[in-house]
Amino acid sequence: MNVRPFRPGDEVAICDIYNPYITGSTATFEEVPLQPPGMRERIDHYRALHPWLVCEDDGLIVGYSYARPYHERAAYRHTVEVSVYIRQGHGRRGIGRLLYAPLIDQLRASGCHALLAVISLPNEASVALHESLGFVKVGHLREVGRKFDRWLDIGHWQRLL
Repeated sequence: MNVRPFRPGDEVAICDIYNPYITGSTATFEEVPLQPPGMRERIDHYRALHPWLVCEDDGLIVGYSYARPYHERAAYRHTVEVSVYIRQGHGRRGIGRLLYAPLIDQLRASGCHALLAVISLPNEASVALHESLGFVKVGHLREVGRKFDRWLDIGHWQRLL
């Protein structure tokens, strides 16, 4: 497996990975699947400031990770929210760790100080991944999202660099 920066055209595979999370899970609170042009616009917006990485396995993109600003106000500029998504059927192969390692290194090198992961609960796999990478739970918000006719909690995990 190979981790590399996003390249134009990757947005098609990224949509293929992300859209099943939108339509079939509570891992994201988005409710409308994205088309590649909209995904590309989002990626370009985030990449202007922070890395967006993909993991390939024999030419197939099997996951991606990225960072985005936590908040727009200037004093938050050293804090980012990080995310990782893995293609369905490719979980539990270490892809999340593989994607996060260079992302964290690049964020550290760019001067980031605090990484935040916002996890929809329950999500044991995501919690386990983040805690194995040194993230610590720092908050829990109850019933802040509604999807599939139910209220959902989120947890906040943080790692200081």
